[in-house]
Amino acid sequence: MTVSVKICGLTRTEDMQACAALGVRWVGLVFHLASPRFVKLEQAADLHAAIPVPNEGGPLRVGLFVKPTHEQIAETLRHVPLDILQLYTDEATALTLQARTGRPVWLARGISRTHDLPVSDALDGYVIEAPAQEGDTRPGGLGRIFDWTLTSGWQAPAPWLLAGGLTPENVADAVRTSQTRAVDVSSGVEERPGIKSALLIEKFVKNSQKGACTH
Repeated sequence: MTVSVKICGLTRTEDMQACAALGVRWVGLVFHLASPRFVKLEQAADLHAAIPVPNEGGPLRVGLFVKPTHEQIAETLRHVPLDILQLYTDEATALTLQARTGRPVWLARGISRTHDLPVSDALDGYVIEAPAQEGDTRPGGLGRIFDWTLTSGWQAPAPWLLAGGLTPENVADAVRTSQTRAVDVSSGVEERPGIKSALLIEKFVKNSQKGACTH
């Protein structure tokens, strides 16, 4: 089994190009102003243009939004032809945006117990991570790990990605323990916030496959 990789929070063309060269399946652009990885629309358009489109072998483009309006997403799509919307919002809003934009929607879900795991198959996917805590300035991208055994026996209603606190050093164990088929990393492959390391991305992609070998 191959584990699919998403690199999120990209801000530089060279990092986009490294992802494309390494066969990363998804590249993530953050459209949340409070994030150190936030990109403006013109910058996002330049990042999109720096690598091949998916039907030419390039990665799928994922846009991350926090409690977005339809107008915000529509304006973003006028600049960048995103393939997937990753949303921090409630399920009803996510379903509305899925219908109005015609784009696949992934809903981010923080979990601390098995009861928190999603059961709805109406959305296209989920990003499973640690729950937000009091005092957090943003809902995700905080490098926080949760108990990976919570997903090990989960009959997921839709495809999902494991996120939160993943690094080249722990991703093999994370894949092995959680039994995920896809992983999402941001800070774990950075030199500093928003600045990725091609070497760390390469190590992460390689090591993510090691955890799948024991499935």
